[in-house]
Amino acid sequence: MDYSVVVPVYDERDNLEILLKSLTEVMDLLGKEYEIICVNDGSRDGSDEVLRALKRKYGQLRVVEFERNCGLTAALDAGFSMAKGDIVISMDADMQNDPRDIPKLLKEIGDYDVVCGVRSGRHDPWLRIVSSRIANYVRNRITGENITDVGCTLRVYKRKFLARLKLFDGMHRFLPTLLKWEGAKLVEVEVIHHPRLYGKTKYGVWNRVFKALIDLLVVVWMKRRRLNYRIKE
Repeated sequence: MDYSVVVPVYDERDNLEILLKSLTEVMDLLGKEYEIICVNDGSRDGSDEVLRALKRKYGQLRVVEFERNCGLTAALDAGFSMAKGDIVISMDADMQNDPRDIPKLLKEIGDYDVVCGVRSGRHDPWLRIVSSRIANYVRNRITGENITDVGCTLRVYKRKFLARLKLFDGMHRFLPTLLKWEGAKLVEVEVIHHPRLYGKTKYGVWNRVFKALIDLLVVVWMKRRRLNYRIKE
């Protein structure tokens, strides 16, 4: 298997058919063997029924169903662990990520191990954009990183680096940092960000501030305490 596309899904029933059509058109043009793994993270809007119908239409589609909503990190982790492709692509199901950006990211994966999308001209409420930029700045200052847009799910990874990760709830915000710890070479690429067509964002600003702060402190502790030794020949 050449490529695995991992798509977390939470209450996105109206976007799913549009996404699968656009995504398969892009992936078919690559001329490689691929699979699409949609991880239904406890949706309550009928996304499960739509995914089952789409599975009959698209042979490349694999559907993973959670018993309850477990969050983005869990959905990504489940998709990563089931991926068979040498290269793994992650993206959102809300159609704000554009599948047509995938070939641009794949061009960089030969020289790098992880390619991170950076959303250009974001179509989000101004408060969310400002809070995201502040959070990125604080996160980078504290962790000593320089990741431009940690909130962009559109990324490409070499699967061998994902296999080394042990994720915990909320760690999706620090995936680039964790992968760099594992020796991955990372680059950022600007990608398109579309307005949301259907549905609404599943989280706001204030309902994630304190949790994100705690997660940040945990990552700082991990960075200071992680084992980093070399055996002398």
